[in-house]
Amino acid sequence: IDADGRETMRGYGGAGGNPFGGGFNRGGFSSRGGSDGPDIDLGDLFGDILGRGSRSQGGFGGGAGGFSPRGADVRARLDVDLEEAIRGGKKRVAFSDGRTIDVSIPPGAQEGQTLRLKGQGSPGRAGPGDALIELSIKPHPIYRREGEILVMDLPVSVPDAVLGGKVEAPTPDGAVMLNVPKGSNSGATLRLKGRGLADAKGKRGDLLARLVVTLPDTIDPDLEKFAQAWREQKPYSPKRK
Repeated sequence: IDADGRETMRGYGGAGGNPFGGGFNRGGFSSRGGSDGPDIDLGDLFGDILGRGSRSQGGFGGGAGGFSPRGADVRARLDVDLEEAIRGGKKRVAFSDGRTIDVSIPPGAQEGQTLRLKGQGSPGRAGPGDALIELSIKPHPIYRREGEILVMDLPVSVPDAVLGGKVEAPTPDGAVMLNVPKGSNSGATLRLKGRGLADAKGKRGDLLARLVVTLPDTIDPDLEKFAQAWREQKPYSPKRK
């Protein structure tokens, strides 16, 4: 306050009433150079708020040239055998850039399941992306897939179908012996529990063996005589389904 009782800004930057006293400094206001004012560099202040790299590197986040994105994810499709989907295993997958990666197939893998491989994608300033591997279960020459259920045709001889007996049946876990009931017809189904594919919780479905009564490739004379006598003495008409 001067002699006439008027307020002045002299205590805050000197003559002219500039509260920042020193004008511009390094792209921002500064009080450096004022006679009585506090020594505050607003450029440093904003640098602390926005990150020191904003002034020293010319952009946010400290990376030269500004924002540094993470690398893109890459995708690939991998065909696996049905047995590999059930038991798990290792497969090699090739990418369009020429790289190959060994992928671990988890036991109980499902159709359409996606495996994520961290850091195996395209490179980027903030680190590489991921590789996303979609699994596809290949068609099998024996089993047909119906969800978690597997279905197969099991050839059975005429004597085993008529008299009953034990027959060997393939499964994804190895061959087993099945009891064929006496008087079995083609189309009869035997169920093998827990021999199918796994569901999302890891529980395996069943394997259904559909019996197919099959004649030998070559019909010998004795079989012909037996069939002739059967037709003449005990004729019957098969059931139509």
